[in-house]
Amino acid sequence: MSEPLLRVLARMRGHLLDPDTLVRAVASGRQKGQQPRWRRVELRYVDLKAGRHLQVTTYDETQAHTANHSIGSGSGDAARDAVDDLLDEPFGNWHVETTTESHQVRVTKKLEAVVHTTQRAEAVEPDRGHDRDKQRLLAEDDPVFRALGLTDAEGRLKPSRHAKFRQVEEFLRLLDSSVADAVQKGHLRRPTPEEPLRVADMGCGNAYLTFAAQRYLTEVRRLPVVVTGVDVKEQSREHNSAVAAELGVEAEFVVGSISGAVLDPAPEVVLALHACDTATDEALARAVEWGAQLVLAAPCCHHDIAAQLRKAPTPSPYALLTRHGILRERLADTLTDGLRAALMRIQGYRVDVVQFVESQHTPRNTMLRAVRTGSPVKGGGVRKEYDELVATWSVRPRLAELLGLHEQHAPGQD
Repeated sequence: MSEPLLRVLARMRGHLLDPDTLVRAVASGRQKGQQPRWRRVELRYVDLKAGRHLQVTTYDETQAHTANHSIGSGSGDAARDAVDDLLDEPFGNWHVETTTESHQVRVTKKLEAVVHTTQRAEAVEPDRGHDRDKQRLLAEDDPVFRALGLTDAEGRLKPSRHAKFRQVEEFLRLLDSSVADAVQKGHLRRPTPEEPLRVADMGCGNAYLTFAAQRYLTEVRRLPVVVTGVDVKEQSREHNSAVAAELGVEAEFVVGSISGAVLDPAPEVVLALHACDTATDEALARAVEWGAQLVLAAPCCHHDIAAQLRKAPTPSPYALLTRHGILRERLADTLTDGLRAALMRIQGYRVDVVQFVESQHTPRNTMLRAVRTGSPVKGGGVRKEYDELVATWSVRPRLAELLGLHEQHAPGQD
């Protein structure tokens, strides 16, 4: 049942300003017709040498910003002022965890609030440590990371696996905010135990994403999900099935190519992390074929368009961009992902291309996030721009071929 939004936010304010009982709070998504300054905000209290402070971490499209606010009284209460500023932002979702309860707040299209409150079976002790590296979506000693070989038997992160751990964690942050936003806007249904959310990881390999997504969505977000990993290697299926048995989770692993795998019922969320070259195109094409509501794809190498650029004459006046190999390769990366974004928009998806992890962890740090809106873009502007771009550079994107768009309307046709 919905309640007045201001009344609910006032109630949440009380939890946010309680330095003894607040465990963690997360704000994400946006209210209808409005846009908050950040895509996601996390709050918790930390103990510093100067005393207990409210730590606020804000996330824009590329990085995180952390600030600590002192607890005072009257006009000197910086923590209170920070909370009030955040509650004024038009976030669509608030997740507030206290030592005894968990509150999930969703803002409706009518700008009312729906609240789901869950009582904890046992009270928990908040972590007040201020080390930024320990603020994990999933704790380092979570069994899933030990089973995947990222941590040792004592749950300590292996030095050689820091980059992979960071990639998985940042992917989870994007998955978390994307799922919450899509559900809030009605583009993705709210899952139930009877009809759990169907998630597929295409080209899963050792299934880092498959298991991490399952663990986070079920154990942290408390969402019922069914995950499926697809990989061409039988060895991957056997290894991942053994890991699933060790963890005691329900996950299915299918042997097959991305383009040929049979998943019934079709997944609603499609993931693809560093699927090489045109394998990313295959994952996007299958997502369109299935009508997936949410797609998160981090492309890897871009050999296909790069090879086409080497063979085709460079259009004027862009010869300077392809004369040097390194510049031509970077141009191929940008051109490939720009065309992919346009093609997904033509298919009825709202698309963002963002950085999902810092470049020092992986040079392949671009994320294509697509949400199915149910209606293709109006007018022919996007299609016209796409046709002009492929004609100018004399390229044929693999995704367009998989979607059958070149056959429908080749460049130059009326």
